[in-house]
Amino acid sequence: MSQQTIIVTGASSGIGQEVARYFLERGDNVVINSTTPEKLALTYQQLGAGTNLAMVAGDIRDKKTREQLLATAMERFGAADVLVNNAGIFETRPFLEVDEAYLDRFLDTNLKGTFFTTQAFMPQMMKQGGGVVINIGTPLVQLGIGGIPITAQMMSKAGVHALTIQLAAEFGRQNIRVNTIAPGTIRTPMHGDEADKSAGLHLLGRVGEAVDVAEMVYTVAKSNFINGAIIHVDGGMSAGYQLN
Repeated sequence: MSQQTIIVTGASSGIGQEVARYFLERGDNVVINSTTPEKLALTYQQLGAGTNLAMVAGDIRDKKTREQLLATAMERFGAADVLVNNAGIFETRPFLEVDEAYLDRFLDTNLKGTFFTTQAFMPQMMKQGGGVVINIGTPLVQLGIGGIPITAQMMSKAGVHALTIQLAAEFGRQNIRVNTIAPGTIRTPMHGDEADKSAGLHLLGRVGEAVDVAEMVYTVAKSNFINGAIIHVDGGMSAGYQLN
């Protein structure tokens, strides 16, 4: 497959870091991003600090960060082929305790961050004659689970799913494919030591690994005919549940 330039937001740990690693190991160019410069620099070294890797520290809520991501991709590698909108935040808070400021945190990062980062890259993809946008969503936007108070986050992620479908419709004829990958519980630093407590939510009876998501991101990026899809990488979470 031809070499591509991949931009991954939220790449200093977990799924984002593994996505970056997966593409690098297969010969692609990668631009990684994180809000924390120190963590990003460490990841840069862990990924080999090679000539096919670049980094941009900054918050995707900031227009300057989004512009710098595109500028770095173009200056270093001459293209912006695949945008992976992985940056996001996750917390729990009961619905009746959610105030406007708390809700705005999720809307600003998870939804608006994805929206405007994609908007920053679309003109270049159109100029190139094509591109791929891969958003990271969640099966929980269609699967309510009592006891996990996540209305704020799910509201923002549901918007990402809707954005995916509409962008696929608007830009498909320009050879820009937009899809969402919706992971189940994945063993990442975000979950700490608690990940395996969610094993029972998956028909496989276990949680996933970051590489499971990275494999699907890579498959979608290299495909020519997947568009407007919400792809569950969730061990069967969205399909049903075990009775015991």
